[in-house]
Amino acid sequence: LIAREIKYLTVWGFSTDNWRRSGSEVNNLFQLLAAWIEKDTLWVHRQGVRLRHIGHLEELPQDLQLAINKAAELTSNNTGMTFTLAFNYSGRAEIVDAARQLIADNYPLHILDEHAFSRHLYTDGMPDVDLVIRTAGEVRLSNFLLWQVAYSEFYFTEVLWPDFTTIELEKALEVYSERKRRFGGD
Repeated sequence: LIAREIKYLTVWGFSTDNWRRSGSEVNNLFQLLAAWIEKDTLWVHRQGVRLRHIGHLEELPQDLQLAINKAAELTSNNTGMTFTLAFNYSGRAEIVDAARQLIADNYPLHILDEHAFSRHLYTDGMPDVDLVIRTAGEVRLSNFLLWQVAYSEFYFTEVLWPDFTTIELEKALEVYSERKRRFGGD
């Protein structure tokens, strides 16, 4: 992805709905993320990648919060790809949080528009999503970046996320490159 000069990548690692899974499965997901951060943060940093987190960090275990914050801080000045980790994330919660922030800021509703609203989303400063890749045969949004995918292209694959390789990614990017984006127009 870095070689292809892709500037933004968002990966959804944990939905707020995932709290309904068994405690052992939730803990395994936490351990996987912690292990990835421990193992790969320095490599990612050396590649010039900026790590970001979106979602409700405060609800995660303290050690995981610290690891995520440390990785984000280490890479905060990098100017290469922005890798955003959606962990303990919900698209609906993001929209509600944005609305609450607008109210808390006493934002004048008569001048509120889509641009102003989007500046209050977790993804402020990032472009809307170009391509959404759904693995495991899932053909739905599942509460992911609901605002930001308004004009996204979608690629669906039966391949499970753990088995999703660079070959499968290249297929998705090839399909995407052949599409004509209309953004609601002709």
